[in-house]
Amino acid sequence: MTDYVPKNILITGAAGFIASHVANRLIRSYPNYKIVVLDKLDYCSSLKNLLPSKSSANFKFVKGDIASADLVNYLLITESIDTIMHFAAQTHVDNSFGNSFEFTKNNIYGTHVLLEACKVTGQIRRFIHVSTDEVYGETDEDAIVGNHEASQLLPTNPYSATKAGAEMLVMAYGRSYGLPVITTRGNNVYGPNQFPEKLIPKFILLAMRGKPLPIHGDGSNVRSYLYCEDVAEAFETILHRGEVGHVYNIGTKKERRVIDVAKDICKLFNMDPEKSIQFVENRPFNDQRYFLDDQKLTNLGWSERTIWEEGLKKTMEWYTNNPEWWGDVSGALLPHPRMLMMPGGIEKLLDGSEKFDSGSSEFKENSQQEEKKAPAKSPYKFLIYGRTGWIGGLLGKLCEKQGIPYEYGRGRLENRSSLVSDIVTTKPTHVFNAAGVTGRPNVDWCESHKPETIRANVVGTLTLADVCRENGLLMMNFATGCIFEYDAKHPEGSGIGFKEEDTPNFHGSFYSKTKAMVEELLKEFDNVCTLRVRMPISSDLSNPRNFITKISRYSKVVNIPNSMTVLDELLPISIEMAKRNLRGIWNFTNPGVVSHNEILDMYKKYIDPEFTYSNFTLEEQAKVIVAARSNNEMDGVKLKTEFPELLGIKESLIKFVFEPNKKTSV
Repeated sequence: MTDYVPKNILITGAAGFIASHVANRLIRSYPNYKIVVLDKLDYCSSLKNLLPSKSSANFKFVKGDIASADLVNYLLITESIDTIMHFAAQTHVDNSFGNSFEFTKNNIYGTHVLLEACKVTGQIRRFIHVSTDEVYGETDEDAIVGNHEASQLLPTNPYSATKAGAEMLVMAYGRSYGLPVITTRGNNVYGPNQFPEKLIPKFILLAMRGKPLPIHGDGSNVRSYLYCEDVAEAFETILHRGEVGHVYNIGTKKERRVIDVAKDICKLFNMDPEKSIQFVENRPFNDQRYFLDDQKLTNLGWSERTIWEEGLKKTMEWYTNNPEWWGDVSGALLPHPRMLMMPGGIEKLLDGSEKFDSGSSEFKENSQQEEKKAPAKSPYKFLIYGRTGWIGGLLGKLCEKQGIPYEYGRGRLENRSSLVSDIVTTKPTHVFNAAGVTGRPNVDWCESHKPETIRANVVGTLTLADVCRENGLLMMNFATGCIFEYDAKHPEGSGIGFKEEDTPNFHGSFYSKTKAMVEELLKEFDNVCTLRVRMPISSDLSNPRNFITKISRYSKVVNIPNSMTVLDELLPISIEMAKRNLRGIWNFTNPGVVSHNEILDMYKKYIDPEFTYSNFTLEEQAKVIVAARSNNEMDGVKLKTEFPELLGIKESLIKFVFEPNKKTSV
């Protein structure tokens, strides 16, 4: 059989891990082939992966999404594409448990768009669809023969289900329209350039940082690993020698338990496995074993070249030499990462001298920076609503301090089209909502401005949450804990706080009613992290919104213990929560309670020894306010468990507020 010789190849997803190795190999080895790379630059891809090909005459990069039918049709026609190697996909199983619709959108719909474009143009001579061994489901632990290409597909997680669904479309287009399709199903791949949400690079980076290696379950799960260059050679073989209509397994007979992989990495770093391996909660479902029969590919002349020890050492050396390749990957290094799929993706810098220009299909040189290496570009970009608000303003300052790119939203929350425009132009990775109405100067204002309060606190928040959901974005929503009041089950002074799952019981103000209402509705959105703030305090004692500033200026105060939020400590935690892609409802207060009198006593001790105050009762307070006020204790266990370093309210007040402002000799 004569080898197939392509002319113009479109490789999708080639700024990602496996496809970049394939693209670089083909560009290097076959200068007569024109290689066009299409990639939307999602969180796990980087233009730096294509640096070896940047200056090659037969290479072109186009930033775009395979789900765009117009773009795909345009590229096939204008670039005279005759061959497609389709790698683009969402591939991380952990992500699929938390964001499964994005997997359907990318893996099934995106593949369908490509297939339809091939049908319409009628010029494709090869369509190589890259699938996974996970479509077979679990292999029996005692099986001697691996799954062969005709084995039944029994996917067990959302990721593998979408890959199996895409395969069915590929098969159907091959049979219905005669499309010249080939499908591959591969084992796990490892090597340089891989985003560290995957096991081996994650373990290597954690070991480099001296941190424990988290293993799902007991570590007995068995996997097979192929080195990336061997896999790139396999695709080179299938491209030239693979038969149309066939499926090829790309695998190895050599299997390893996950715990043995961890031990091998510990050995490379001279770490004690007993102290360095940490067992964590398992995935919702974690296949015990994948095992492939790769004889069909071997018959084409391919064989595995890189032994495990050699490949692992090469990979370790690459990561130790390139520790900042992916920038801040703290979210990916968690035991159960949830890296949110990012529309528009991240344009990661090339060495500082080469910059990708959005909207262009080429690399551009920046001669002024040629000799300088730019600092690692942040993988995050925040879109913040609430620019004129206290919390929104502080978030912007924190982003500047941490080197996180950010922009403030220009649209009004209740105006859906303006929110969509903000997201399209900003291309954020996360959205922070610190906007809303609390009242001018306090919540009493809301009692006489109910439509405005509903528009901002309910309609606007829900609209933003829905726009974020449609764009695959996590929304960090600053809410309030002023939706509870002490009751028989949570009496004042008992230490029994309201938990995240408790139903709001305070309806004394219209402001609190709207916040409780929207919190309940937001439970239907799986892309929202709700942070219940209470009586916010910061080290800026000149700010009139600061709870301490407020009560220090009152002629009289009630004396009731409450949960409160020290922003200096907790706002940085909100950014870390975004990086970890945490969701659901969180009591966003420091553990414990503190009373008005205790705060004012601290104020007197640290700030003004001449300061005096007096108290009045709730009944007396009611005569001078319009709406009732919420008093409660929030349970802090959930937040404290996630962030063990979080200080109790009194310790936090001293460390972050009173010590920095100390004017007396304490």
